Amino acid sequence: MDFRLQVFAAVANRLSFTKAAGELYITQPAVSKHIQELEENYKIKLFDRRGSKISLTQAGEILLKYSRTIFETYRTIDYEMSTLTKERRGALRLGASTTISQYVISPLLADFHLKLNDIKVNLRNGNTEHIENALLNNEIEIGIVEGQSKNPSIKYIEFLRDEIVLVCKRNHFLADYNNISFDTLEKLKFVTREVGSGTLEVIEHSLNNQNKSLQKLSIEMQLGSTESIKSYLLNSDCVAFMSIHAVSKELKNNELRVIDVEDLAIERYFYIITLQGSQNALVNLFIKHLAEYYNLKL
Repeated sequence: MDFRLQVFAAVANRLSFTKAAGELYITQPAVSKHIQELEENYKIKLFDRRGSKISLTQAGEILLKYSRTIFETYRTIDYEMSTLTKERRGALRLGASTTISQYVISPLLADFHLKLNDIKVNLRNGNTEHIENALLNNEIEIGIVEGQSKNPSIKYIEFLRDEIVLVCKRNHFLADYNNISFDTLEKLKFVTREVGSGTLEVIEHSLNNQNKSLQKLSIEMQLGSTESIKSYLLNSDCVAFMSIHAVSKELKNNELRVIDVEDLAIERYFYIITLQGSQNALVNLFIKHLAEYYNLKL
């Protein structure tokens, strides 16, 4: 039954029998057989099949919810039993928003692995909205995000301070300006992240505090990753608001320049997020490691 639930969860998460088979290293007929046996056991369909597309039925949604709870319980058992033998084994599902996963957290994860190499970390990458939804759906145990959103079901812990700066390519006509005004800002062409991005959310919040609107900016392009924005900047006359962590290499190599904007300072915290009232021993261990690595009091 446990393996059948794993097969079911893989199909439900990917909505694909083929992808689930690849993930579990079994054949597609074997996947179909396990799902069929589950449906016979519960005497109800778990998936609606429409041609090549599938979706969860109401029964499937219920089974997925409890499957995630079961798997989380197993992970907790594995970790807590291993601590009794001082081995500390387990699996941690971590989510990180795009800027953090690309530019902040990798050295920390490498250090964590060196000290606790029997704990396997599975990192999910996405924008802040995606990571919060993954936490709420019990697809991860802990996340690290950027942004201003405050969901009452989520516990937010301040992590690292970040600064959002306006950047352009080195030969942009504004590259040698010490600072610019808001009026000039509204005449520029921007490239931004997509809706749901924590960085975009923070920028909009900061502009609103200055009685300015993101909608008044001329947005030439919205792109789904920080790297694609940097590449676009290097090949256009656009500017972009970006995390200082994301552009540190380009600033050092003199590929991008920071433009100061009068009376505008955009600062934020990255946040560690967990579900309210649901923080297991392995999550606590990871948060402790975060605090020690960055010399913080969390």
